[in-house]
Amino acid sequence: MAESKGALIAKTVQKHAGRAKEKFLQNLGKVDRTADDIFDEHLQNFTRQQNAANRLQKEFNNYIRCVRAVQAASKTLMDSLNEIYESQWTGHDLLYVQAQNLDMLWQDFTHKLADQVLVPLNTYQSQFPEMRKKIDKRGRKLVDYDGQRHSFQSLQCNPKKRDESKVLKAKELLEEAKRTYEQLNSELHDELPALYDSRVLFLVTNLQTLFAAEQVFHVESAKVYSELEAIVDKLANESQRGSYTLKKASEPQSPRSPNANSSLIINTQSPAQNSISPALDEKISEARDSSPTSQLNGNANSNANSNDNSSNNQDLTSQNAVPPAKRVEELYDIPVGATTENLPPGVLYRVKATYKYGREDVDELSFDVGEIIRVVEYDDPEEQEEGWLMGIKEGTNEKGMFPANFTKPL
Repeated sequence: MAESKGALIAKTVQKHAGRAKEKFLQNLGKVDRTADDIFDEHLQNFTRQQNAANRLQKEFNNYIRCVRAVQAASKTLMDSLNEIYESQWTGHDLLYVQAQNLDMLWQDFTHKLADQVLVPLNTYQSQFPEMRKKIDKRGRKLVDYDGQRHSFQSLQCNPKKRDESKVLKAKELLEEAKRTYEQLNSELHDELPALYDSRVLFLVTNLQTLFAAEQVFHVESAKVYSELEAIVDKLANESQRGSYTLKKASEPQSPRSPNANSSLIINTQSPAQNSISPALDEKISEARDSSPTSQLNGNANSNANSNDNSSNNQDLTSQNAVPPAKRVEELYDIPVGATTENLPPGVLYRVKATYKYGREDVDELSFDVGEIIRVVEYDDPEEQEEGWLMGIKEGTNEKGMFPANFTKPL
């Protein structure tokens, strides 16, 4: 068994050495090589077709990743709108329904792209590596055939040292190498043109599916956005009529409440509400009926009280105008479920990358799927941008901004 294995290894080594020698002699022009111009043309077409398929697959994979990122961003946006759209506002329930419809459209769109466009593209592209292996094998068998042909010719060209047994053996090896090569060559002469011609039908079918999915998604999503616009328009009309302003003004509010809007209350009060007090009104009326001196004193008292009341209102307005101090959690909106305990100093929470991101500016952070990032505060809060976080990538200590919707909290 060991001898047969050793003999096999020796035969393989000898075959590789013979091919290397034959190629070397061909490159030097010492021996000729079998030419096939038609096959060379097929090979050029195959190479162009393979490169096009590889590029299309790469770009479409990137497109789907971007679509899924936009889908996640759309869902996050609609979830935020549902939270801030107050329950007593018109169309509150309709807004939620349309948000769900939009999410379903995104899911259907991404599924179609993956199942009906990407899967056929992957199947189409998978033909090329196997075909390339067959082409490479054909090239090796052609070198073997040329080598046996040259060996046989060499034995025949030296009649003085001609050994008939060696000639017969060389002829047998030549015929075997020729059969193997011609069989592969014949198959590729049929398969390569057929594969090249299939590119048109594949591309048409694949693009039709892609564009049809795009059309359906955009048409249906446009209807949803039209409904959302109508909801907001109705809210604007009702707000202009003062529906929601009056409701807020009629509700009692504590003058010391940080959320009280003193200016709104003052502007929406009726003339009767703007009077200082019933008792003071009565005194002022009595003063007007008295003597000039009393009337003058009454007017002076009324002005003094009015000034006091205006001063009180200004104090109330100035107190409410001071915004309460915000905590770090409120400033950076730490998501629900994010762990904030047992973290290094300065780290708000940690996130895991769900999509790959390549930075587009020097102050941004690049990362791959699965990498962990520590979210920290901005050095300058004024630089904070909506939807972006500041983070440090674990393991490298690289720091920069990155889009939040490319990650999920841990």
